[in-house]
Amino acid sequence: MEPHVSRPGEGEVFARGNRTITIRVDRPELSVFEIEFDGTFVVDPHTHDDQTDSFYVLEGEVEFTVGDRTVRVGPGAVLVAPPGARHGFRSTGGRARVLNLHAPDAGFAESIRGFRP
Repeated sequence: MEPHVSRPGEGEVFARGNRTITIRVDRPELSVFEIEFDGTFVVDPHTHDDQTDSFYVLEGEVEFTVGDRTVRVGPGAVLVAPPGARHGFRSTGGRARVLNLHAPDAGFAESIRGFRP
């Protein structure tokens, strides 16, 4: 098995109105997505039973739902939601960009490819 390198600008890009999702890594044990979104994009609070969902804020300010509370964070902040943890996110108004990791992938990359608005 070879290491995977994903350089800036590489990956499968899915532009969807208020967000652009780039699949940077798609492996069974880990998937990595770069998500750029505007102030209208909201991921409602939810849980995953079969994966850890993690976020690293690259640009902008992001409001995360963490359990029953919300926190606002900027570049350099990390949020990790283990299986079963309630979480969601949105921009606080402007554009934002996050690196989103799912471990294991558990079909998440394929759900991005198959999404139909």
